[in-house]
Formats: sequence, structure tokens, C-alpha cells
Amino acid sequence: MRSLLSSGRLLTALEAHSGASAAVVDRIESRGREFDALWFGSLTSSALMGRPDIELPDFPDRLALLREVMDASSKPVIYDMDTGGRIDHIPFVLGELEGLGVSCVVMEDKEGFKKNSLLGACDGQKQSSPKDFALKISAALESRRSRDFMVFARIESLVLGGGLDDAIGRARLYLGAGADGVMIHSRSESPNEIKNFCDLYRGERAPLMVVPTTYASVREHELASWGVGIAVYANQLFRSAQLAMEETAMSILENGRALECSSRMLPLDRTLNLFRS
Repeated sequence: MRSLLSSGRLLTALEAHSGASAAVVDRIESRGREFDALWFGSLTSSALMGRPDIELPDFPDRLALLREVMDASSKPVIYDMDTGGRIDHIPFVLGELEGLGVSCVVMEDKEGFKKNSLLGACDGQKQSSPKDFALKISAALESRRSRDFMVFARIESLVLGGGLDDAIGRARLYLGAGADGVMIHSRSESPNEIKNFCDLYRGERAPLMVVPTTYASVREHELASWGVGIAVYANQLFRSAQLAMEETAMSILENGRALECSSRMLPLDRTLNLFRS
């Protein structure tokens, strides 16, 4: 990941939540373009297990899924750590991830009970004090064995009402604590607050990561012009697959057979040959 970032171009990462989805990200290309990395997020990991995104799946469960994903792809993996949990657990978690070959982790500056940042209400969500979170970053950096293993700090100020000044202040503090980069998060449908943050962030030497989920109208060339280094498409494959499964199940239920939904399925021969070496 660090080597890819040195190119200076915008990198793109697409979520993978299973071996099958990782294989799609690994192989798909169009007009000479392909995705640069995989995003292994907490939302899709939780959803795949049929659980809410409240930091419920324990680390061994996620690690088993991660191994499945990494076995199916050779691309760099960005791992979503949520809050990182207790500070004394961080060295052990990062030791496992770095040993497995993860390229980058992202840790968010929330504390206490965690809910997904894109939920309509953020009641009960608390942002960590900047100094406390900086200590978590330092603990993560001290535990890594190689500088090629990157640690990004995810800032929740725009989601939790802290505002732009708080967000940029935290970014500079976290970078001062040694973070390799920053992720700025937003649940606005407009990309304007992300652009405003980017304007203030210009001049910082560390890469900036964004997640254009709610502000999906923004194009990659715009993000690149704002100085963004990595755009993460964090849940699109899972959401597409879930919708397709619901539509297929309904079609079979309504028609009493599978013929009507056959045209929406991957042909059987392609399914059988999908993972042949």
C-alpha cells in the first residue's frame, strides 16, 4: 500500500466480505483499470454473519473471514478496526494482522458503545478525547514490525457534530502522534463538507482516505483534484448481493419455480468454473 501511494495517483479500494467477493475484486478490470486494494470492513463482516454493526463479531471470527478473503486475492488489504478496543489489546490484534499480510489498518476515534456511523441517529455515540486516541495510535505504531504496515486514524467529527475545525485539529494531532494517514468520514449526501476538509488538509504530507457512500455522486477525478489519496467503496458489493438474493427468493416464492429468475443469475457453467485454478 505504501508503494502504491508513492505513485501520487488516486487509489481505489472495494469491499470484500468473503472469498467469492474477494475473487471478483481481484479479477475485475475495465479499460485497463482495476481496483488497487480490498477493504475489509466491520459493516459487511457483521452483516455476513447476520449481526448488527455494533462491534459484535469478536476478533477470531473476523480473522477467519479475513483469511478467506486474503486466500482469494493478491491485492493489498485495508482492515477496518472499528475503535480498536482496549489499548492493551492493540499490539496483539495488530501482530495477527501484520503477520497475516494486511497492508493497512484504520482505527476510528469513538469510544464506548459503537454503532455504524451512517445510521440516521447517533444517540449514545461518543468521540474519544483527541489525546486518548493519540495514545492508541502510538500504541499501534510501537507494536508494528515494519513501516510498510500502515496505521490510519479515522476521524468522526463530521458525523458526531464536532465540526470542521475539530476534525482538522484532530487530524493534525493524530498525524503528530505518528499516524501514517487520515480517513475523514461523513454521512452527508453532499460532498461539500468533505471538500471543505480537503481544502484545510492540503499541505499535510500524509495521505487522505475517504468513503463516498452517502455522497456517491462525487467522481473520482474530483476527489483526486481535492488531494484525496484513497477512495474506499466500503459496502457496495454486499448491498448488491443482498438485493439480488432477496429478488431471487421472492421470484421463486411467487412463481413456484426458478425459471423466471434464471436470467438474473450467473450461468451454471461459469459458477462451476469460477474458482478453478
